[in-house]
Amino acid sequence: MAYSVAFAVFGLVPLVAALPALAVVVPLVGVSSSPAAALVGVLPWLVPLAVVTLACHAVLIAVLVRVLSLALEPGFHPVGGRVAFCAWAVSRLSDTARRSLFPFYASLFTPVWLRMLGARVGRGVEASTVLSLPSLMRVEDGAFLADDTLVAPFEVRQGWLHLGAARVGRRTFVGNSGIVGPGRVLADDCLVGVLSDAPSSAPQGSSWLGRPAFALPRVAEGGDQARTYAPARRLVWARGLVEVCRLVPVVMAAVLADLVLAVLQEVRDVFGLGVAAAVSGGVLVGAAVVACSVTTVAKWLLVGRFTVAEHPLWSSFVWRNELYDTFVEELAMPFGGGAITGTPYLNVWLRSLGAKVGRGVWCETHWLPESDLVTVGAGASVNRGTVLQTHLFHDRVMRLGPVDLGEGSTCGPHSIVLLNSSVGAGATVGPASLVMRGESVPEATRWLGNPVAAWEGDATPPAGRRAARRRRAAATA
Repeated sequence: MAYSVAFAVFGLVPLVAALPALAVVVPLVGVSSSPAAALVGVLPWLVPLAVVTLACHAVLIAVLVRVLSLALEPGFHPVGGRVAFCAWAVSRLSDTARRSLFPFYASLFTPVWLRMLGARVGRGVEASTVLSLPSLMRVEDGAFLADDTLVAPFEVRQGWLHLGAARVGRRTFVGNSGIVGPGRVLADDCLVGVLSDAPSSAPQGSSWLGRPAFALPRVAEGGDQARTYAPARRLVWARGLVEVCRLVPVVMAAVLADLVLAVLQEVRDVFGLGVAAAVSGGVLVGAAVVACSVTTVAKWLLVGRFTVAEHPLWSSFVWRNELYDTFVEELAMPFGGGAITGTPYLNVWLRSLGAKVGRGVWCETHWLPESDLVTVGAGASVNRGTVLQTHLFHDRVMRLGPVDLGEGSTCGPHSIVLLNSSVGAGATVGPASLVMRGESVPEATRWLGNPVAAWEGDATPPAGRRAARRRRAAATA
């Protein structure tokens, strides 16, 4: 019953957050003579109302997370109990915030937002779309949490839920989809690689890769401190101004939604409800085309063509790239990108963004971050949740490189292919697997794991496969 009620309550959060905006909009619409007049009357209010709605949504989520987190104590708890429910609810709200409050993430405001949720976050922390149980999360000064990292998540096993505090040390880096589990401590200057688990204890300066994690030799590549860890005040202000522009796609999405409603209302008033229902699909398709087209234009205006290069964190290219990504996540995907995923129309849109996508490609993901650097051969399959990761952010320097998938190749669900890598024609990379930076997967072969090793079924025992991964990873490093 508690879970059922929670689903209903969480579903009402966006509506409650929108009530102040509705209180302003409804009277304006009520006095208008037509849908077009109503839209014109609402337009001047869109920016302040968008800000107010985002703020209300953020406060509601923060309050709910804080209250539910009061029950979260480290230790083992029954999966059917109160603590397990609260842990699930907090995780659910955190995931909702990551989607509905996307402009808050990978920005100067992200550490503030995490503190509002109850996390202990130090100065100079860079965090992207991190998921966590905030009250159990501690991040020290200068740490970096990349996309989709999990910090202090709950674990469930054999009827018990495990909670524990997690600490990310000073200037420590956690890569995309990296996990710092309950009770894990990362010392200062550590690195946890992409799609990897943090070990139970990581000494200072160590690097880790894989699931389960093993030590990885690595030499840190330092950059200009003034562009990585110690920016001048003018750079902070410049970045802040660019990040404020993330409201632009949010407002554009609101305008587009209003246009859709105004058009359908006009059709209903003139031709009746039946005709409005009949043309609604076409109107929504038109909105999707507009949203995706605007995003394509934004890409070419903001960042142009992506090339192999290196950019420090405190540079306009990085900020403009994040602004373009907000157009993708806040405008294109809600209005059409999500619906066309896994269809030929997605391939057309990806080509408009600069990706080289061959004929007959099955692509069920839009995560091709630097699209110009991606080549997907004819007949290839890129499954759901796959990331063709054309950049890495180690040591606060964004390094860009190409990813090449050969004809007829397959990337399994939730796999990651890192930059400067290639998957040969007809080759298969299994689900939740990692092709490391600079690797070349041979043609017509099958690979699995993190990092990938030969996919030999039961012929090779797990210990042998892990040993092979360690050898290959050490050689690559």
